[in-house]
Amino acid sequence: MPGRGLEPELAAELASIAAARGCELLRAEYLGGVLRLILDRPEGVRLEDCEAVSKEASAVLDVADWGRGRYTLEVSSPGLDRELYGPRDFERFVGRKVRVRYLDPETRRRTTVVGRLVEYRPGDEDGEIELGETEDRRGRTLRLADIQLARLEIEL
Repeated sequence: MPGRGLEPELAAELASIAAARGCELLRAEYLGGVLRLILDRPEGVRLEDCEAVSKEASAVLDVADWGRGRYTLEVSSPGLDRELYGPRDFERFVGRKVRVRYLDPETRRRTTVVGRLVEYRPGDEDGEIELGETEDRRGRTLRLADIQLARLEIEL
């Protein structure tokens, strides 16, 4: 669970608050005056989960006298077009369509493709994924180390 802009102890405390509600804290980040907590759970995040975590996290942040002035606390689910945060997410969403932005190791250019996540293979540096046919009609094997951002595509 990355905690960008947060002390590791505080990020761990926020993760334990989420766990007490049966949720996993996927991401905790502080950017531009907003402390954003992204929760997940196998059966889906409910509004009650977000409310409870927000209330408890707010109390912990107040006691810790966290923040340099005013900030906004935002607690939410990852959404339908959720970001894939690491090996477990790639494994979990095999079969789904994804949009992946990666750094091409040969050209060193940033490239974005959309394709079906066919397979996740664990290995060195977190492993690699196999994408089925993409918009240019070819599949790709990508190392997780080269992936900058991956999101599920909404399929109707």
